[in-house]
Amino acid sequence: MPINPIISHLPAASSVNSKQPVPESFNKANNFGDYLQNAIQEVNKLQIQSDKATSMFAEGKKINLHDVMIAGQKASISMQAALEIRNKAVEAYQEVMRMQV
Repeated sequence: MPINPIISHLPAASSVNSKQPVPESFNKANNFGDYLQNAIQEVNKLQIQSDKATSMFAEGKKINLHDVMIAGQKASISMQAALEIRNKAVEAYQEVMRMQV
């Protein structure tokens, strides 16, 4: 297949580098801090749901064992994921600090 037809469909270099308007979604206050706070709140919510389900089961209230186990696993997996993300962020920060300027 000749390369010329493929190259003719690519955008021109001048159009790629030109300033394009920023989408409205980027102008909103959706920054990393807000995302991180929402993620931590979600992990906390899953932990609380797991604790409630466990206590309901221990008190003999009407709740299925598999619902208790599912809630516990969701909370455990979300906590493990949050810890791994934290570990990677700390590792990346340390790597940046070791860089020479």
